[in-house]
Amino acid sequence: MPSFLLLEAICIFLFSRVSPCLPLQEVHVSPETIGKISAASKMMWCSAAVDILFLLDGSHSIGKGSFERSKHFAITVCDALDINPERVRVGAFQFSSAPLLEFPLDSFSTRQEVKEKIKRMVFKGGRTETGLALKYLLRKGFPGGRNASVPQILIIVTDGKSHGHIALPAKQLKERGVTVFAVGVRFPRWEELHMLASEPREQHVLLAEQVEDATNGLFSALSSSAVCVVASPDCRVETHPCERRTLEMVREPAGHALCWRGSRQTDAVLAALCPFYSWKRVFLSHPTTCYRTTCPGPCDSRPCQNGGTCVPEGLDRYHCLCPLAFRGEAHCAPKLSLACRIDVLFLLDASAGTTLEGFLRAKAFVKRFAQVVLSEDSPVRVGVARYSGELVVAVPVGEYQDVPDLVRSLDSIPFSGGPTLTGSALQQAAERGFGSATRTGQDRPRRVVVLLTESHSQDELAGPARHARARELLLLGVGSEAVRAELEEITGSPEHVMVYADPQDLFNQIPELQGRLCSQRQPGCRAQSLDLVFMLDASASVGPENFAQMQSFMRSCALQFDVNPDITQVGLVVYGSRVQTAFGLDTHPTRAAVLQAMSQAPYLGGVGSAGTALLHIHDKVMTVQRGARPGVPKAVVVLTGGQGAEDAAVPAQKLRNNGVSVLVMGVGPVLREALRRLAGPRDSLIHVAAYTDLRYHQDTLIEWICGEAKRPVSLCKPSPCMNEGTCVLQNGSYRCECRDGWEGPHCENRVLRGDAHKARGSRQEPAGQQLHPSQQPRTRPGHPGR
Repeated sequence: MPSFLLLEAICIFLFSRVSPCLPLQEVHVSPETIGKISAASKMMWCSAAVDILFLLDGSHSIGKGSFERSKHFAITVCDALDINPERVRVGAFQFSSAPLLEFPLDSFSTRQEVKEKIKRMVFKGGRTETGLALKYLLRKGFPGGRNASVPQILIIVTDGKSHGHIALPAKQLKERGVTVFAVGVRFPRWEELHMLASEPREQHVLLAEQVEDATNGLFSALSSSAVCVVASPDCRVETHPCERRTLEMVREPAGHALCWRGSRQTDAVLAALCPFYSWKRVFLSHPTTCYRTTCPGPCDSRPCQNGGTCVPEGLDRYHCLCPLAFRGEAHCAPKLSLACRIDVLFLLDASAGTTLEGFLRAKAFVKRFAQVVLSEDSPVRVGVARYSGELVVAVPVGEYQDVPDLVRSLDSIPFSGGPTLTGSALQQAAERGFGSATRTGQDRPRRVVVLLTESHSQDELAGPARHARARELLLLGVGSEAVRAELEEITGSPEHVMVYADPQDLFNQIPELQGRLCSQRQPGCRAQSLDLVFMLDASASVGPENFAQMQSFMRSCALQFDVNPDITQVGLVVYGSRVQTAFGLDTHPTRAAVLQAMSQAPYLGGVGSAGTALLHIHDKVMTVQRGARPGVPKAVVVLTGGQGAEDAAVPAQKLRNNGVSVLVMGVGPVLREALRRLAGPRDSLIHVAAYTDLRYHQDTLIEWICGEAKRPVSLCKPSPCMNEGTCVLQNGSYRCECRDGWEGPHCENRVLRGDAHKARGSRQEPAGQQLHPSQQPRTRPGHPGR
């Protein structure tokens, strides 16, 4: 043979050995959705009465490596099956030249046993006789199965290169009610897989090389056909554009070259131009549709702000890749916080008017709120309820203190559909939304209902909204522009309504909501005149570390007041082994000086007596000569661990009778009865579980102080008259009637013997000394009366 003919034959032979098709299957979705498909495959779980038989190709065309990948796919599927004799049964065949039963359906009763047996399967090799394996099943049925009393699932994992006919046995199996999945491995022939698979073929043809995608596709098909429910209610089966691509070797003309050919008529060799070809790889696309399940992911609520990128880490965790300016900050933004002590119930509209998308959007909002605003030591307790026709409290208020646990609990709240009965939901939320154990008095936190809705109510709103507000619930509304008017009617104020234009704008409302949740608790008496004394338990029963906690809390409270001689005066008394005035009401005229002096208050130790300390305040602190101002509200805040309060009830009442309000903050896991008596008939008591929790009760304390600052006062309580003089109210002011031997507007001057008759005469003057508080004498230079 001429050399050029030999060369051409060799080239044709070599190219004929190249595999003509290298197929790929791709789901055309974003990387984020690919991650969700992968995550959902790990969440799926099938617990139904069903027989599942694996038919694994063990022929030479597969090869040992692909056979191991087939086994890996089968094991991954088993991870999502509730394998036991009453629920899911699993068996396996290996086929090549002949079918081999590896284990029947009734061999193993646990998932671990099935997985171990699949792992030990040994590659056989041989011809790809898929048809023989199908005919065996037609004759024998599912070995160890329950016949047709339960659904029968056949999962064939093969490269689709059978040496026999498969169309007829495959059709007969499907006609008997067997659901057939055709799962390709290595470089399968798609047309043969389509011939094997049940209808619709898009749902029953998969690729084992992409294990998580194939597992998701298989269980998505089982879920769609109601064989078993495999995911949480929030997960949805969706269609995605897919492409099965084949990489083919195509021969294309590349020109001509001179060649010589022999002639049969003559012995001559003729020269001629012969075509010259080149080979190239070309992708041929075959568009199709894939059905995959996706579940809400940790990045759905877009927790990363200021241009940060959310990167999911598993099913419920993520981290943010932040721009340089925001690195080191959680969620690429400074952490919001709620310093106020409140109970919040999120009320989610789950009616048909809001739609499933709107409901999922509302849940994502609550998730992001929890992730961004709440922390482990947050004083806020959160609950979640949904409504349509009825109110369902899905997460009771305060059930979860751990934020990740709270976020995970939201995934299981289902969408219900049905009518939009917002009024009925508000009525029920007011009556049972915060549980049956209601706290009263100063110890109860503010209760807030945050309503999220996008649809108009189908029942009456005004009455239920008034009822809720009458129960001292703060109502806040978050919704679309379409329901603004209804939300304003419900909340009673446009200031309590937040509307959004699009889904992203909804998440932008979180800082606004955070501000409004606590705005109602801000100090409201900065301009009110007040004489305020703190009384701190510095006894050994408290200890130096807890005393420091009380000091820090007291300083934080003092920051809320405008300290100066014309508005708020602050004093401090500590008690333990003795009673000591750390500083009096008129000692420090500025807030900075007060804060510094509070930090320097001594810890005394020893055994303390709250009663003795209260008498000390009555006699030596809340007096005109020590800086107290007539006609100005007066309050004492007692911070104590509870020991040494047994003798305090009578002195506390003595202060109250003298026009001084007394509030007790008792710290400790158990509220002592002595503190209840000390709190008095108006229940002026705040119980704090631990010293570290004091800060969570600051808003309640400030609210109480401000309420006392606005109460009417008597100019003669406590009496501005010194040295046992008598205060007499007269024409909106007062005068002091002094005892023998004393004189002056407040009986502050002793009368000498020679002037005693003058003092007696002054007591008989009809006009007396009538002083308005603004005209009273100063007890120190520059000290005003009011």
